[in-house]
Amino acid sequence: MATLRYLFLCLAAAAVLAAQSRTLDIYWIDAEGGAATLIVTPSGQSMLVDTGNPGPNDRDPKRIFSVAQMAGLKRIDMLVMTHYHVDHVGGAPALAKMIPIDKFYDHGDSIEAGNSPQTAKLWEDYKGISEGKRVIVKPGDQIPLKDAAVTVVSANGEVIAKPINGGGPNDFCKDAQNKDTDKTENGRSTGFLLTYGKFKFLDVGDLTWDREMMLACPVNKVGTVTLFQATHHGFVNGFSGAPALVWAIRPQVVVVNDGPRKGLEGNAYETIAKIAGIEDIWQSHRALKNDAEHNTVEAQIANFEETADCQGHWIKASVSKDGKFTITNSRNNFSKTYSSR
Repeated sequence: MATLRYLFLCLAAAAVLAAQSRTLDIYWIDAEGGAATLIVTPSGQSMLVDTGNPGPNDRDPKRIFSVAQMAGLKRIDMLVMTHYHVDHVGGAPALAKMIPIDKFYDHGDSIEAGNSPQTAKLWEDYKGISEGKRVIVKPGDQIPLKDAAVTVVSANGEVIAKPINGGGPNDFCKDAQNKDTDKTENGRSTGFLLTYGKFKFLDVGDLTWDREMMLACPVNKVGTVTLFQATHHGFVNGFSGAPALVWAIRPQVVVVNDGPRKGLEGNAYETIAKIAGIEDIWQSHRALKNDAEHNTVEAQIANFEETADCQGHWIKASVSKDGKFTITNSRNNFSKTYSSR
């Protein structure tokens, strides 16, 4: 009996050590200017944020499913739907046929379902696959992802009421530009702060400039972060990317899930490059409308091609509990390692 007890304790200890040696992994899956971010915790639980576009030939859902298989997943434990635009929700029905999705987290009902037959179908399809499995979140809620803390910082046009993560007075608010209130689904994006040890990851979907300012001014409500997924595919057309927020959160690394001709317009790249203490920028796509000075270095760009020829390479961050994290470009296996401040 003592021998069996000893063997059991050894196996349990080995299991704990194995779990501790695993990393928290974040995959930015190429959705050609759509969004699909897959997070897998050390214990193997998964959280997918958005599902890319529908068609042609279920391209984006197939890319997500392929990465999920590579990560060893049999199901998506939770799907966070930031908002109901086609490049975020469009791939969900096809993906749900490829792999089970257990829970859906969203900001509530679509405000654009009546705008056109397409938006009505997107909404009805989403309701169909999420029926009985939806959780409507509000700012301040926790999403129960194992091994990490996930706090909702924006949802349904509102943001958290009080600063978290050491947030406080924001000098960048002085003379900061504001913009009119957005009345689309973008402004209702569900955004979250994920904390894993010293590592902090902020993803606020397509949150618009006016809501970014609500997070930033008069106080920075989200504090500083380690890694920032650039809002709205790289501040599309100036609708997002308020410097008062982007500069205040001071990310060490920024990942831009842009498309070949979507994102990083105008002054977007300069806004990112001017972040104090930034160590690197990674891009899903080279912005073909920009010159070399307005793209990151080629080794840190996953895709160069126009959509028809694109291979859909992904970017991955592997995060250790001690705060060290390695980002890898699947196109060329180039990687760099950083230490969370």
